[in-house]
Amino acid sequence: MACSSALFIEDAGAHDLTLNLGWPAEHGLARFTKALSDPDRLMMVAEDGDQIIGHLTGSLSGPSLMRPLLVATLGSIYVQPAYRGQKIGVNLVEEFKAWARRHGAQYAGVTAYAGNEGAVRFYERNGFAMRSVVLETSL
Repeated sequence: MACSSALFIEDAGAHDLTLNLGWPAEHGLARFTKALSDPDRLMMVAEDGDQIIGHLTGSLSGPSLMRPLLVATLGSIYVQPAYRGQKIGVNLVEEFKAWARRHGAQYAGVTAYAGNEGAVRFYERNGFAMRSVVLETSL
């Protein structure tokens, strides 16, 4: 849960004031535990000894009438700052893509905050390209 909490604080805390930054502590364990038994979900951790230093979550959806193919979505990825630059994130993404291909996915996507330029560059270096933009406003 520490990696999920850190991701929320570091990423959403800086880029999305509408998110409940306490969500991982309040609901994460139940959600992640449920995901472990779902064959359409991927939950991976990166470890250094017995310490979790990163994670990646993914899911499969489709096909649907609108998008008639199986889609893999990279839900979240996080590597603790002290371990960045060591290809841990790259390896997690490669494992995600391999998992998606093994399950028959033909397309993979990920959402990143536009203001998180480092995340956008990371995804682009790992084969993702910007295809759409979501615009929001406060009411």
